[in-house]
Amino acid sequence: MPHTNQMPQEEGIDHSLSLLREGYLYILNRRHSFNSDIFETRLLGKKAICMGGKEAAEVFYDTDKFNRQDAAPNRVVQTLFGKNGVQALDGQPHKHRKEMFMSIMSPNEIEKLTAITKKQWELAVDKWEQMDKVILYEEAQEIMCRTACEWAGVPVQEDEVKGLTKDLGAMFESAASIGPSHWLGRNARNQVEKWIGELIEKVRAKEVNPPENSTLHRFAWHRDLEGNLLDLETAAVEVINILRPIVAIAIFINFTALAVYHYPEERKKLESGEDKYAQMFVQEVRRFYPFFPFVVALVKKEFTWKSYKFEEGTLTLLDIYGTNHDPKIWDNPEVFNPDRFAKWDGSPFNFIPQGGGDYFMGHRCAGEWVTIEVMKVNLDYLANRIDYEVPDQDLSFSMVSMPSIPHSKVVIKNVKRRIY
Repeated sequence: MPHTNQMPQEEGIDHSLSLLREGYLYILNRRHSFNSDIFETRLLGKKAICMGGKEAAEVFYDTDKFNRQDAAPNRVVQTLFGKNGVQALDGQPHKHRKEMFMSIMSPNEIEKLTAITKKQWELAVDKWEQMDKVILYEEAQEIMCRTACEWAGVPVQEDEVKGLTKDLGAMFESAASIGPSHWLGRNARNQVEKWIGELIEKVRAKEVNPPENSTLHRFAWHRDLEGNLLDLETAAVEVINILRPIVAIAIFINFTALAVYHYPEERKKLESGEDKYAQMFVQEVRRFYPFFPFVVALVKKEFTWKSYKFEEGTLTLLDIYGTNHDPKIWDNPEVFNPDRFAKWDGSPFNFIPQGGGDYFMGHRCAGEWVTIEVMKVNLDYLANRIDYEVPDQDLSFSMVSMPSIPHSKVVIKNVKRRIY
C-alpha cells in the first residue's frame, strides 16, 4: 500500500460562490496560496480536487485514471455541450466518435475553411466601409457563423443568419450563467438542435444533399460501434459541436484585435506576411488571454499520484488558464511575447488553451487546428488588410465573467480596405 499525504485543503462548507467570484483565477490563486499545484476543496456540495501545471495535465488526460461522462454540471451540458456529445464519452465510444470529428479536419478541408473565411471577411469589409462604427465582437460572430455553416454544408437562409448567430453565441456565453442568461442559452440550444435534427432527417430522406465531405453529410450518416445511425438528437448535438466552437472564435478575434492595438511593435513584425510569425502571434493570443478557465473529469478508479490519494468518483478540475500562465512553464507569463513560441517544445500538456492530451486517442479539442488557421486569416485582416481607427472605449476585460470579452466588444470606425 503506497504511503499517502494529506492534500492541501481549502476550509469551508462550499466554495462554488468563490469560484464564480474569482473566475479564471480561482484555481491559480489557491495554487499560489497553498504553494501547491494540487488542493482539495468543495464545489456544488461535494469534494473536488483542483490541479494545474504540466504534470497535472499529463495525469488528468490519462484515460485509465479519469472519465468525462457525467463530469460536467447539467447546466453546462444544457447550454454549451449538449446531451450525449463527444465531450462526455469515454473509451472506445469516445475514440470512435472522435474519429468522426477528425475525418473532417484534413488539410484539404481546412484549406476550404480558410478560403471561406477570407471570402466572408471580404464581404464584411465591404459592409463596414459604409458603417459609422463596427462592433467587432458582434460582426465577428456573424462572419464565423456564415463561415461555419457554409463549410459544414448547413443551408441557412439570409434572413436566418442573425438569429442563428445569436443562438449559437448564447450557448457559450451562458454556460457559466444563472437566471435569465442561462435560460436564454438553454432555449437557444433547444431551438437549434430541433432545426438541425430536422435537417439531418431531410438528409437521410435524400431531400437535402450537402457535399459528401461536409460535416452535415458525414455526421448524418455516421454509425456507432453497433452499426446504428446516431439518433437525431445526438447527431444534431455533434453538428452544433462544429458550428458553435467556430462561432466562439469571435472571442479570440476580439482578443486578436486587442493584441494588434496594444502591441504595435508586434504588429509591425506581421507586415512581412511570414506565416511562422503569424502562427506564433496567434498562439500567444491563445495563451495570454482568457478563454476556457478549466476542464472537469471524474476519477475513474482509485489511484495515488505524488503521494496524494484520488478516490473513485471525485470531481477533478484542471486549471487551463493557470497552466498557460504557469511561471514554471513560461518565462514572464504575464508578458505578451509571441517569440516565446519559437522555442516551444510542442508538448500537448504545457500549452492547453482548448484542453490538452492527444487529438486522436484523448480529449484534446478536435477543432484546435481549425481555430489556429481561422485565427491567422482574421489576424491578417486586422493587422495587414484593413485600416481603421480605435476610438476611446473600455477595452478592459473581466477575469471573472466566463467567457471573458472586452467590455466594449472592441469598437472600430473609419474602416478602409488597405490599398497596396
